[in-house]
Amino acid sequence: MLPTEKAEEILIALWLIVMFAFLLLRWEMVYLTLPAIWLLFIAVFFFKPRLNVEIERIIPHNRFLEGTEIEIVLRIKSHERIPTLKITEDIPPGLELVEGQREHVLSLRPGEEREIRYRVRVKRGIHEFNWVRLSYRDPFGFFRVDRKVDVYSEIVGVPIITDVPTPYSTRGTKITVGPLPSPRVGEGVEFHAIRDYQPGDPLKIINWKATARTGRIMANEYESERKVDVVFIVDASYTGTLVFDHLIRATASLMLNALNNGTSFGLLLAEDVPLWIRVDYGKRHFFKCIDFLSTAKPDKNNMIAYQVEHLIKARFPAKAQLLYFSPLLTEESQEALKIMARYGYNVVVISPNPYTAVEPKSREEELAVKLLTLQRRAMLMKMSAYGIIIDWDVRKPLEAAIAEVVGL
Repeated sequence: MLPTEKAEEILIALWLIVMFAFLLLRWEMVYLTLPAIWLLFIAVFFFKPRLNVEIERIIPHNRFLEGTEIEIVLRIKSHERIPTLKITEDIPPGLELVEGQREHVLSLRPGEEREIRYRVRVKRGIHEFNWVRLSYRDPFGFFRVDRKVDVYSEIVGVPIITDVPTPYSTRGTKITVGPLPSPRVGEGVEFHAIRDYQPGDPLKIINWKATARTGRIMANEYESERKVDVVFIVDASYTGTLVFDHLIRATASLMLNALNNGTSFGLLLAEDVPLWIRVDYGKRHFFKCIDFLSTAKPDKNNMIAYQVEHLIKARFPAKAQLLYFSPLLTEESQEALKIMARYGYNVVVISPNPYTAVEPKSREEELAVKLLTLQRRAMLMKMSAYGIIIDWDVRKPLEAAIAEVVGL
């Protein structure tokens, strides 16, 4: 229980009165202090609550798509009478308050239960509620009681996921097993060549026309349909801050596409300290990757080429399909693409154009954006020798950019 400014002023005034009474030998002046002392006594001993309050924060669940508006409920139950209780909610900075307030003043009776409701808009990332602050002042305004109640809650804003086409061939060298689709493994479904019939081959693969033409029993040979591993590489350099959210959304969307195709995938989040999630498949693996994408932030990573080369040697599956998400603004990010191609990997680059996220405010800015766009176009033409590059105007849907390049 702490004194307010008002109480401090009164205490100073009382002290001055006592000092003047002593100096002037007018002891009757001390009687002037009695009303104020009496009020202070009443405030301390009759209006001193313990703030015995139960608080519960109710959130529907802990994962929401970014941009979603959700209603949060604070449930307060008091075990004593509190005439005026100020409640301040700890709203994380990543949540935008769209309805209601973060501060409320309530009057509570013993056993009374009240609810406070407000709405927030979720941004991508992890948002942590840690406490609720309770503040009380006595009716005279002499003393205040402040208390923080630990009420921890967590909301994860996951990136928006859209339905996008597959910008690469899923045919590869890995046979998928378990719940993943692997049609007719072994025999295959794609015609490959005609060869001599071998003992043990099924009769249904005999090519009767070729047999009649050559005089030998000939059989069709099929290529087994197999799934390729996919590795998602996200360039988290701060130079791409303008389009970083688009970068994350594109990664999440194509990751869902891989999940639906039954393709196993891994994730390299090339931050200052790189995050590598090994190649796996299934919904649990998908949500694990999405959680890391939800918390990703651009930082000063100037070592993406080194990180990529190291993981290619140590972790990347052979003959995997690489999906590289980068605006390709730095020489380091361009060198990373060259390294992927140098090691013989098929690479598809999803490159959001940062200049399409800029709204020029003057004629000079408009000319500068046009010049930078031309320089970027020339750079992408050079880099197209190392992989398929999808130059994405972020004002348009990603699926349109993919369809334009891969001819869907």
